[in-house]
Amino acid sequence: MGFQTPLYELSEYLDWTTSGRIQLPDFQRGYKWEDERIRSLLVSVLQGHPLGVVMLLDTGNNNVRFKPRPVEGVSLDGQVDADWLLLDGQQRLTSLTQALKGDGVVKTMDDRHKKLERKYYVDIAIAISDADRMDDAVKSLPADGKVTKNFGRDVVLDVSTPELERKHGLFPLHLLYSPEATDWLIELDNKQDFKDFNTKVLKPVGTYNIPAIELDKHASKAAVATVFEKVNTGGLPLNVFELLTATFAGDGSYYDEHGTDFRLNDDWKKTTEVFKDHPTLKLLESTDFLQAVTLLTTRERNLADTSSKPAGVSAKREDVLKLTLADYLKWVDQLRDAFIWAAEFLADLHIYDPKFVPYPKQLVPLAAIKVVMEGDADLLGPRKQLVRWYWSGILGELYGGAIETRFVRDLEQVPGWATDPENSAVPNTIRDAAFVESRLHSLKTRNAAAYKGIYALILANNARDWMEDKALDELPYRNLAVDIHHIFPKAWCKKNQIEDDRPESIVNKTAISARTNRTIGGAAPSRYLASIEEKAQIGSAQLDGLLEQHLIPAGTLRSDNFDAFFIERRERICLLIEGAMGKKVQRDVGEGDSIEGSDQFEAEEDDVNDEMAVDAL
Repeated sequence: MGFQTPLYELSEYLDWTTSGRIQLPDFQRGYKWEDERIRSLLVSVLQGHPLGVVMLLDTGNNNVRFKPRPVEGVSLDGQVDADWLLLDGQQRLTSLTQALKGDGVVKTMDDRHKKLERKYYVDIAIAISDADRMDDAVKSLPADGKVTKNFGRDVVLDVSTPELERKHGLFPLHLLYSPEATDWLIELDNKQDFKDFNTKVLKPVGTYNIPAIELDKHASKAAVATVFEKVNTGGLPLNVFELLTATFAGDGSYYDEHGTDFRLNDDWKKTTEVFKDHPTLKLLESTDFLQAVTLLTTRERNLADTSSKPAGVSAKREDVLKLTLADYLKWVDQLRDAFIWAAEFLADLHIYDPKFVPYPKQLVPLAAIKVVMEGDADLLGPRKQLVRWYWSGILGELYGGAIETRFVRDLEQVPGWATDPENSAVPNTIRDAAFVESRLHSLKTRNAAAYKGIYALILANNARDWMEDKALDELPYRNLAVDIHHIFPKAWCKKNQIEDDRPESIVNKTAISARTNRTIGGAAPSRYLASIEEKAQIGSAQLDGLLEQHLIPAGTLRSDNFDAFFIERRERICLLIEGAMGKKVQRDVGEGDSIEGSDQFEAEEDDVNDEMAVDAL
């Protein structure tokens, strides 16, 4: 990749944006600078202060075929081919183009995001009196030139005509680079003001330069994205979805029935509409979907490549950027169905709520695996293996860091192993997964994937509500407002001086309906169990059975024996985890032990993958 760093005068940039020589790639977000920010930008220009670089991409680049669109506020006559696409500097050049060209009206907003139309002026007397007062000299006024009060009934300033502008000594900045500036100034009554303004303002700003970074014809899409992110001054990172939105729109190989070229953004809206009835897909991002497409695309190429060194399966950013529109269209429908299947897979595991999805990113390989396995994914034997793989990733907490390589290994290893475990190697995810008993002490919030996983496993253990004896399946789960709550209440633990790590542990929590939780309150278990029996009109034996389905040892709960309860339930949860993972949990805690420093462990180990894009996709 090559680039140049020339300097161009602002007047040249303005000519290029208004003529269409500089246009925006279609992925760029809309214009949204506030009035005061625009005014401050104009002050910087008039003071001769730098406003940063702009980044331009040569449109002759065959690697990066983005569809162009004019800078906002510019109207082009017919189709105009751009020489450069503006990758960075959109907000600044759009502001300057609207304020300094045409009629000077800028469509902007105030600091409360109320839409406004403004024009910008320079107070001639202030500007020529002291260069350091330029901030005072630049004025933002309503587009019609009239400043009013009393709800528009009283006009306090009117510069709606050139004569009125000159009367009040306010030079309209849309004439700054226009030949008409001289005509406007020459009509001033005070000729010395004309000379001073021309010398102190017009001439200096006429040579105002802005540096550019020009990416040449050999820049790749990955390079464009990387450079953009490192240089971007707008604070809005460019992601692969936006790049591919523009690339696909410029592909020219697909048009809908209305003759409109392909819009990836519109197609993603279609996908989210299809997904809306599946809440656990709510956290799925557009870049996640593209990663699944990339996994399947690169896998297909890998299998078809008979060379000694075929290209590998990948979910990396640079390979997502290599997707063609044909690649996307080949897999999009199959993946939509596969992600819906994945949502139903989660529901079967008693994961219904977006906030309790352990790793949203793990749905990427799961959906891709479903596409590869087709109907075999629903057969009893293979599905059992898929469930084991899923829980291994969750309870082993394997999807919280750099996970692109794990995606690839999952897709390469899981389908064959799931259908023929006797003759296939155990997948890395299952082999790598491990769980130690002491981790239960530090699992305290649903920030951690393993916490969410254990919660779902308890729900799946035929857990029923304590007061209405309803199975906590999807519909009752929502209707009963089920959430995770303490078994030994926090207030009771504090009163009885149980203040180590254990009261907040997942061991002391389970799925309880809102009504049951209100009945529990802060009372001792022996008291609230009696209240539940009275209100629900059930006997102790029936309630004890309901408790046991939550892995709660009823005897220790009824005797208010927290220590015995904790040890017994911790062991029961370990056995539950062993059943899910198909391997032993390492026991590393003695009876009655607490784990000091577990708050720090939780902070370090909590899963933050829900909010992460894989390697900043």
